[in-house]
Amino acid sequence: MITVELPDQASVAWDDWETPLRQFTEATGLVTSVYDTAGVRRIGPLTGSRMAKLLAERSSLWAEDGPGTALERRLVHTVHAQGTSAATQYGEAFRVCAQPLLLRGAVYGVLLFGWRFADFGSPLACERIAKQIGLPGHLLWNEARLDAPVSEKRMATYAALLGTLSSTLDRQRETIDDLTRVNRTRELFLATVSHEMRTPLSALSMRIELMLRTIPDLPARAVSGLEAMRLHVRQETAMVDDLIDAARTLTGQMSIDRAPVGLGQVLRDAISTVETHAHAKHIPIQVSPGDDGDRIRLEADGRRLQQVFWNLLFNAVKFTPAHGIIRIAVRPLDGAVEIDIADSGQGIEAEDLPHVFGAFRLQQHDNATGLGLGLYIARRIVELHGGTLSVTSPGRGQGTTFVVRLPTAPA
Repeated sequence: MITVELPDQASVAWDDWETPLRQFTEATGLVTSVYDTAGVRRIGPLTGSRMAKLLAERSSLWAEDGPGTALERRLVHTVHAQGTSAATQYGEAFRVCAQPLLLRGAVYGVLLFGWRFADFGSPLACERIAKQIGLPGHLLWNEARLDAPVSEKRMATYAALLGTLSSTLDRQRETIDDLTRVNRTRELFLATVSHEMRTPLSALSMRIELMLRTIPDLPARAVSGLEAMRLHVRQETAMVDDLIDAARTLTGQMSIDRAPVGLGQVLRDAISTVETHAHAKHIPIQVSPGDDGDRIRLEADGRRLQQVFWNLLFNAVKFTPAHGIIRIAVRPLDGAVEIDIADSGQGIEAEDLPHVFGAFRLQQHDNATGLGLGLYIARRIVELHGGTLSVTSPGRGQGTTFVVRLPTAPA
């Protein structure tokens, strides 16, 4: 047996029905209302004809304890219990119909419509109805004789239109519900990945370090194996961190903590993390001007910006052949600063340039490793700072230039 979780009545966006129902009411002249499953009227009665307005303003028909309200609540109970449409008649004249509002097959509300004569009324019938609802008979007859009746066939057409309208809105509600559930799943994923994957990797990394530092006279092959394991653990940890950052970006949960920071220090910290790899390939990293941008102050998250520049520099080293060169140029602008990171590496084909910052995009040539999330995350971090990250390349084998533009702090 499949159970369907009914939405909390307080959480249902009843106002979503207001505009489409009002438009329907004005177009058809019917009276419409929406009830929840407890029999509470959430919308209406909405009136679209002179006679309906008279009944709403001058009679007790739809008062809280009025006969029309009591009839509608009986219909709500019937529709809720049976899960199907229902109809009834008030007195000798008014036809009232009801349709269920469904979410994943379960009734969460009832749509009432009608309150129009099925045939031409008579003074006597209007007199009897008016007496029940505290309205002078002649007033009701004056409006009823000018109000065109709604035949069974026309009422069926209106019912079909409302059925289409309600199914469309309910499908939208289901879609929103699905998106909410997906977002909750993503949040659970983030929490699970953070704990279940980071924790064992941290423990493994610590044990490898302990073995390398505390066990004397390890054979050279053992040391080599442990150092290779340490490298692989660091790579796995970096990929887990990228997955978490990407998930936070997709769900809008990535944030930055702004504080006064010097651009020069951020750049030096980023360069220090890739210098070993650059030296191993005999790739110098040149910075101009010589102060690394120490005079430029930012209101920024220094750790996140370091992550951006480390990523760009790591890629530059990774895709630049031995004895190449990487140049960093800092250019102060009016209220902003641009940082160019240019390499003499393999470059990017013109058709690949528009896709460089996409998630899970890998270089299609040499050294295509990792998850392809670094540049995607880097651009998002820069955008959170109110800046931009762009890329240019003359083509294959002609190097690549990434340009980071950031707002500077007021003097």
